[in-house]
Amino acid sequence: MAIIALAVIVAGHVFGLGYIVGVMVVLSAAFGFGWPHYLGIPAKKTLGTVIALTGAGAAVTSGMTADANFLVWTPIFIAVGFGAVMVVQLIRGTGQSHRLESTLGAGAGVAIAGFAAGWVASYRFLGEPGMTLITAISAAVALAIGMLPWPDRVSAPLAIVLSALAGPLAALLFSDVRIFPAAVLGALVAAVIASFHRLRTLTGPVPNVPGGFAAAAAPLLSLGALVYFIDKLLLT
Repeated sequence: MAIIALAVIVAGHVFGLGYIVGVMVVLSAAFGFGWPHYLGIPAKKTLGTVIALTGAGAAVTSGMTADANFLVWTPIFIAVGFGAVMVVQLIRGTGQSHRLESTLGAGAGVAIAGFAAGWVASYRFLGEPGMTLITAISAAVALAIGMLPWPDRVSAPLAIVLSALAGPLAALLFSDVRIFPAAVLGALVAAVIASFHRLRTLTGPVPNVPGGFAAAAAPLLSLGALVYFIDKLLLT
């Protein structure tokens, strides 16, 4: 499921800005409504709506802003979303004993949904798919390693090493990015994915389809901001 979502994101360089904005809105909405199910926190519909609106708003403004800082509105949406999460936690009537855990979990979901706008910003900043393909290939390698029935202490270092090798290979084939920066990008992408894989291992089996989708989409959405800021560091 995560690899399919990754392919859909990369296709944005073929179908244009409107497509990638629409894809990020849909993925953020699906992630938002699935994340509370994945974490098993109360007020699932309300918190899911907050998370979904945060991601959708950040993605739309990243596609529409005329400023060269394409993520200028994203921190505002994340801040408002986190504030809304706290309000929901204060007024809801169930699960008071787990209020702190619910707040932190939903707040993390708000941040992840907001970071997804980085994919839109990266598309607008680059205009060509080289860096996106480096990220996508490195992420696909890390996701494939994560599917192996091996313990995290083995699969995580292996994913980081192989993704660090896949990044330069993708750079040689699809862009003019130097080998070392591509290797660093590949390693960082793999580290993020391995971290989310460890979280999924600790939380156990996903409870339902929405929760499973949220678990699969979380590392990909969170990579958006990472990709954008690394692009700016390497290419400016």
